[in-house]
Amino acid sequence: MLRFIMHAFGKLLKIGALWSVVALAHGQATDPAANAAPATTAPVFALPPPPESHWRIGAAFGYGQRTNPLIQSEDIPVLVDLDIAWFGKRWFFDNGDIGLTLFDRAQSTTSLVARLNSDRVFFGKTNTEYVNFAYAGSGEVSALVDPDTGAQATEPVEVVPPDRDYAIELGVESLIDGDWGSATLRAFHDVSGTHGGYELSAFYSWRWITGRFALAPSVGVSYKSAALNDYYWGVQADEANLALPEYHPSDGFNFEGGVQANYYLNRNLRIALSVNYERLADDVAASPLADEDYVMAYFSGLAWTF
Repeated sequence: MLRFIMHAFGKLLKIGALWSVVALAHGQATDPAANAAPATTAPVFALPPPPESHWRIGAAFGYGQRTNPLIQSEDIPVLVDLDIAWFGKRWFFDNGDIGLTLFDRAQSTTSLVARLNSDRVFFGKTNTEYVNFAYAGSGEVSALVDPDTGAQATEPVEVVPPDRDYAIELGVESLIDGDWGSATLRAFHDVSGTHGGYELSAFYSWRWITGRFALAPSVGVSYKSAALNDYYWGVQADEANLALPEYHPSDGFNFEGGVQANYYLNRNLRIALSVNYERLADDVAASPLADEDYVMAYFSGLAWTF
């Protein structure tokens, strides 16, 4: 246990250095007191719970889908979207993330957060199929011959997406808010030894409200290290076959943009609509494991905040 704690502490020191780079790149001082913006861990449209409550509980019922760029996989349907969070004086739980607030200013909040890597979710919706694959080597095609007709038929090769594990990542998250909009800066590093890589990200959202209607467009960019991309989207030597050649992607940037719209029927009930498009890094999109170079997600339905 002590060894794991010391290992995690070493990772935190690396994250601190990475976070300084992110903060400087976005014109933010590493001293939280220099940030001028109220950070809140609540979603853009979620009405805040009563002051005496530490809970934020909500549920959205409708229909949505998230495309799956992994080969031989199914898209991910979304029929119910739950929002469950608890906020204490320093500790909090926010939809699977566990955090410790380090600095809480009038317009910014900086926290230490533990989470699970999101790339793993794509590998849980696989649908293995057989495909016809002709292997061309030395100018010849390996094929089978039908004994009845004498015709050649390419040998079917089973394409099985490799299994991947969830990674526990530890990092720093800063939420900044102001009249100009809201920004989120994150730096995470794998502390479970699953992929050994890291991710840096920055997101910006601007909210426009008129009457009961609220609209919030957003843009974001994520930088993922080569180790992270290679673990999830690379094909290792012991996984390679005729259909899946060995492949090792490098680091790269994912870009995304989206919009969320809400029409409040009353304080607790609203009609919700969201659309988000993410463009995968070039090396990830070129992977034999990737069937698409993007991830599209949408959802529409009724949302209730308890």
